[in-house]
Amino acid sequence: MTYSHCCEPVPVPSPTAALVTLRSRGLRISATRRLIVDSLFAAEAPRSAEAIAREAGADLASVYRNLDALEAARIARHVHVGHAAGRYVLAARLEGGYAACEQCGRHVALDEDGVAGLRAAVRELCGFDCGFAHFPLVGVCAECEALQ
Repeated sequence: MTYSHCCEPVPVPSPTAALVTLRSRGLRISATRRLIVDSLFAAEAPRSAEAIAREAGADLASVYRNLDALEAARIARHVHVGHAAGRYVLAARLEGGYAACEQCGRHVALDEDGVAGLRAAVRELCGFDCGFAHFPLVGVCAECEALQ
């Protein structure tokens, strides 16, 4: 992994701004890279590399290499939501992190302001400054709990 999840994301308001950022770092803008950036901007939730590859009509290895470059540029991040493969999201959209159901795999975005108290409680409890972006809070959602 080339990206540290403790680094501040690069705020890019549009696909064009993301491509300009990549170009300013000496990276070439290929058709596949452009399609991946467009896919991340269009996504409402984190997406798997496999889904991005299908949508872009690109080789999976190429998609992973491009996602790695986007992570290194702090434009995208990968997250783990449940037991599935890692998923990718624009770094600036990943503020509070996620909660994931360990039974059905459903995941929901957490608001940064909403988890501030939780982060403070964890720091008080064990001295750790925790984020919930790379690995989510894991539990059982209300729907799965009702089925038990």
